[in-house]
Amino acid sequence: MSNTILIVGGTGLIGKTVHKMLSERNPSVKILTGTRKKDAKPNYIQLDVNDLKTFESLKNQSINLIIVCTKDTNNNVLSYAIKNKIDYIDITKPTIELLKAHNFIQKSTIESKIVFSSGWMGGIAPLLLYSTGALRNEVNSIKIMVYYSTKDKAGKSSSDFMAEHVSKPFFFYQNNLAIKTKHFLNEEYNLFRFDNQKRKVADFDVPDLYIFNQIEKIPSVSAKLTFDSKIVTAALVIMQKISLFKTLMLWEKKLIFGGSGNGDISSFEIIYSDDKSKENRIALISENGQSELTAFSTVLHIEKMLQNDNPNGIYFSHQMHDAMEFIDTLTSNNTIIVKQQITK
Repeated sequence: MSNTILIVGGTGLIGKTVHKMLSERNPSVKILTGTRKKDAKPNYIQLDVNDLKTFESLKNQSINLIIVCTKDTNNNVLSYAIKNKIDYIDITKPTIELLKAHNFIQKSTIESKIVFSSGWMGGIAPLLLYSTGALRNEVNSIKIMVYYSTKDKAGKSSSDFMAEHVSKPFFFYQNNLAIKTKHFLNEEYNLFRFDNQKRKVADFDVPDLYIFNQIEKIPSVSAKLTFDSKIVTAALVIMQKISLFKTLMLWEKKLIFGGSGNGDISSFEIIYSDDKSKENRIALISENGQSELTAFSTVLHIEKMLQNDNPNGIYFSHQMHDAMEFIDTLTSNNTIIVKQQITK
C-alpha cells in the first residue's frame, strides 16, 4: 500500500493505539499525526479541529485518508474531507452528533468514501450480529448488553463522554417508536457469558440504537450497561433517579467517571430475536479492554478502505465489509473472542 494517512487526535489513547497497530501491519503506509499542540516530532502536524486556520498546514500534504479520533463537534474535518475529496472515517461521534453529521452530509456531493464508525467499539455490533447469518429482514429485536470495568484502560475520552452526556435524554426504540430515557434507568438483569455472572444492567446510549433502527430498520433496539462493581452500578442508578446529576458541575461529573485503570477485560453481548420469536445471543470479549478492541476494529476498517474496492459514497463502517470475513479477521487477534448461542 502506498498511501498517506492523517490521524486527527493521534496523541490520544485510541489514536496512538491505531497508529501503532496500523504501522505494524502496514509498514509502507505513511502516517501523519494531527495534534493541537506544536510538536517537532517527524510527521506531526499542528491541527486544531476548531480552528480553521490550522487546516492550512494540510495543503502541502498528499493525504489519502483522514481518521478522526477526537471530538469534531462542528464537523470541520468532515467538511474539509468532502471539499478536498479525501476519504474519511470518524470513530468518535456520540449519537446526537452522528445524527447531525449524517443529516449534514446528505446535502453534499460526495467524491470520496465517507465512513461513520462511531458505534460501539468501532462500529462492529452490526458486523457481529450479521456474522451469525442473521438476516436484516428477519431480526425484529436487539438488546446490546455492555460490561464495563472500572479498571479498563479506556482513556479520558470515555470518561468525558459519560460525564458530558449522563444528564441528557436519548432514545431507544420499541416497535419503531422512539422512547425517551436517560443513562442508568430501566434496570434488568443479564447473565454475561464471559464469566456466567448475572448482573444488573441499565439504559445506556450508544450510536448503534440509531444505526440498527434508522439504518438497518430493526424495529426494537435497546442498550444497557453494567459496571464490574455492583456498588458503582447501583450508585449511578440512584443518582440518576433522584436527578443528582442535574445539580453537579461538569468537572464534578468528570471526577465521578474519570480515572482509567491499567487495563481489564471488556465485553458486550447482542441478544436478538427473529421473526419466529426465537432469542439468540452472541458475545464478544476483548481480554485487553476497550482501547485495543476499538483500535483494532478501526485498523480493519482503514485497511478495507485502502483496498479501494468500495465505490465513493457514504457508509457506516459495517456496510463496507463481509460480516463473517470481518469477524474472522478480528478474532485472529487471540485476545478477542466471540461466543455464540443459537436457540434451536
